[in-house]
Amino acid sequence: MLIQGEPNIGRLLLAHGAGAAMDSEFMDKIAAGLVAGGLQVIRFEFPYMQKRREDGKRRPPDRQPKLLEHYNHLLDELDPLAVPTFVAGKSMGGRMATMIVERADIASCFVYGYPFYATGKKDKPRTEHLTDLKTPVHIFQGTRDAMGNLETVKGYSLSDTVSLYWLEDGDHDLKPRKMSGLTQDEHIANAVESTLRICRRYS
Repeated sequence: MLIQGEPNIGRLLLAHGAGAAMDSEFMDKIAAGLVAGGLQVIRFEFPYMQKRREDGKRRPPDRQPKLLEHYNHLLDELDPLAVPTFVAGKSMGGRMATMIVERADIASCFVYGYPFYATGKKDKPRTEHLTDLKTPVHIFQGTRDAMGNLETVKGYSLSDTVSLYWLEDGDHDLKPRKMSGLTQDEHIANAVESTLRICRRYS
């Protein structure tokens, strides 16, 4: 577990994606921006990623129940603070965060690249639990994300509490093509700024 910053406006548990650890470049940039804005960021790794760090062997993610159990356990172990608690994640980690967001101790959820479907499997959307959420969920998504592009996602019926923030020409890592005139750093900064603005409403 990696804890950074002071909980001036709240604390946020940030989960990694399926293939990259908690200290990937993407996670470093997101965390640094959030910490600079006054959030305490707690990064952690799911059990399968912890094992990979120990022996260097790549392995698939744990089953969903084990992922959710681990995320919930971490939340249960947190010392109670008089600040709002947020959950967040990159891709798979963000999807897990949306599945525990209805806990009474969670103020809101943030996802950086939601995996609306597996690559090439648009016919199997992962949206069932997003249709009736009551707690706010904020998703920052690239318009050409191979796991949820603008054209496909705009056809979904999602809960009114799910807000989508589209980042022009971004892929699943929010990275746009050079020809767009935009950069991944700009998109990440945009997502971080929006996250902080929303979190401040609770402080």
